This record gives sequence, C-alpha cells and structure tokens, in this order.
Amino acid sequence: MVTTFKVAVLGAQGVGKSAIVRQFLYNEFSEARAPTKTRRVYLPAVVMNGHVHDLQIMDFPPITSFPVNTLQEWADACCRGLRSVHAYILVYDICCFDSFEYIKTIRQQILETRVIGTTETPIIIVGNKRDLQRGRVIPRWNVSNLVKKTWKCGYIECSAKYNWHVLLLFSELLKSLGCARCKHVHTAIRFQGALRRNRCTIM
Repeated sequence: MVTTFKVAVLGAQGVGKSAIVRQFLYNEFSEARAPTKTRRVYLPAVVMNGHVHDLQIMDFPPITSFPVNTLQEWADACCRGLRSVHAYILVYDICCFDSFEYIKTIRQQILETRVIGTTETPIIIVGNKRDLQRGRVIPRWNVSNLVKKTWKCGYIECSAKYNWHVLLLFSELLKSLGCARCKHVHTAIRFQGALRRNRCTIM
C-alpha cells in the first residue's frame, strides 16, 4: 500500500528552499535566482528500503505569518494546504541571521496555531548554503543544540548547490513521519516513476 505524505517547505526569500526541492527532484541547480511568488506543488514517488511512498511537496513563498485558522488558510492562495500537512521543512541561510529569526517565528506560530488534539507534526530545521560556511553567522553547535534540545526538532545542514545532504534531508523526513520501514541506519532511497509534466517524478 502506498502512503502519501504532505510536506510544506517554508523559508525567507533567498534561502534556497526551492533550490533544495529542485536538487532533490531533478538533480540540478541554477545560479539564477527566481523568487517563489506562488505555491508550487510537486508529487514525487520515493522508494525507500524497497517500499514506495508518495510525497506531496509544497514549496510556499515567504509568508508574513502562519494562518491561525482554516478560513485564513484558504482565503490566501499562497497558504492553502499549509495547516493540514504531515511535516514541515523550515529552511534558513546559515549566512543570514534574519532568515533564522524568520523560521524561529514561523515554528512558534505553527506550534501555537495548529489544531489542538492533532498528533505532533514533525518539523525539520534546515541550514542551507553549507558551501558558504565561512560566512556563517551563528555557530553550528549553538543552532544544533537549540533546535534539537530546546525545540525538539530535527536539524540538518545541506548545500543545494553541491547536492550535499539533500538526499539525507528527505530520508530523515520520512523517518520522522513514522515510516516504520524507513527507520534503518543505512537507508536506501531512490525515485520511482518517470518524469511527467504533472507529476514531477524521476526514475
């Protein structure tokens, strides 16, 4: 049986969240920056340890605040589906302090506004642009300690440009979603299907 997991990718402008998604899906990176202005939905199928999992990856443009209720969520086309996902990937630029403050705020709003009584939704914090770490504004240990010990979230650093730890990110994502068959130390992950215009999948 194939399980579909809905995932929201959020972050401030220019942090490279769309680049991470495209690197994961297409194994490509472009130096040209194209700001995300509308919600983009991708539907890849992933084979992990011999089992197929459908993902619905939603790449959202920067939002001013997390919608506090369903009415607000659907009133803004950019926020549709944001409150009903199974997991959140919050991306910041390790060279930009403001981008970390942005995801810090969004994370807090998610915790405060998600429907009471629902199961805990995994949140993974991602520090992108590891290839530029000489310009890092917050020591990695400080961020990792805060995120893992205080926030109780997953933390991964990656480089969308060099495709470093991008696959690991989505592997950890599936593990955090409670995929029983994915909780192995050495996890094999690959794409299932062919690239199609409306399904964004890769073999």
